[in-house]
Amino acid sequence: MKEIMDFANRFDARISLDTCSIVTKQGRYFLVSERLKPLIRKDFFYAGAYLGKVKNRIFFPSFILLSMIAKGKANKIVVDDKSAWLFIVGRDIFRRGIVKVTGLKRRGYYTLILNRHNECLGFGRILRNLDEAVDRNEVVVRNIADIGDFLRREKQTSRV
Repeated sequence: MKEIMDFANRFDARISLDTCSIVTKQGRYFLVSERLKPLIRKDFFYAGAYLGKVKNRIFFPSFILLSMIAKGKANKIVVDDKSAWLFIVGRDIFRRGIVKVTGLKRRGYYTLILNRHNECLGFGRILRNLDEAVDRNEVVVRNIADIGDFLRREKQTSRV
């Protein structure tokens, strides 16, 4: 549970989760309802909403968790349609594609990337202070994880 809270803190966000509703198995975290919890056996594979996993002491969030964080107060950047598409296919965010910034705008902080419909597309790290004058054609957010990652991994494994 500490890993989830620490991850949310990277976005200057607080997430409210009932610790009794969290089930862990082999470093994977699941959010389950009170009705589902008594039905879970020790050998379960998947239950409830997958929140993420810890691998080599690094937390890898699910997009369900990212969306939960995005609903509250957090560092967020809304991008235009073209930038949203480019982000989904693994590209970084240029200054010219940013429509709105909420939360911390300083270099080194993590930020969620949202499209115009406030759907969370993933997250990245701010490379340049966003409130300073910067070239519109400069990369200001490095892509760390995006919703297109799953499709790119599937494409790589299908070649084998």
